[in-house]
Amino acid sequence: MAKCAICEKGISHGNKLSITRSHVSNRASRTWKPNLRTVKTIIDGQPKKIKVCAKCLRSGKVKRA
Repeated sequence: MAKCAICEKGISHGNKLSITRSHVSNRASRTWKPNLRTVKTIIDGQPKKIKVCAKCLRSGKVKRA
């Protein structure tokens, strides 16, 4: 499942709207997935691979091994 190991950001759901956005426009459901990266990091003294979103990686919440 697409979920960040640090902040637990996951899939969000919503509706796709047409460009005109009129009240007659048909809506279709869609999903937004987080921007996950597989990162090798040290957890409890041992190197492990975890899935981390790009925001956590940029902000320095995770250190690469």
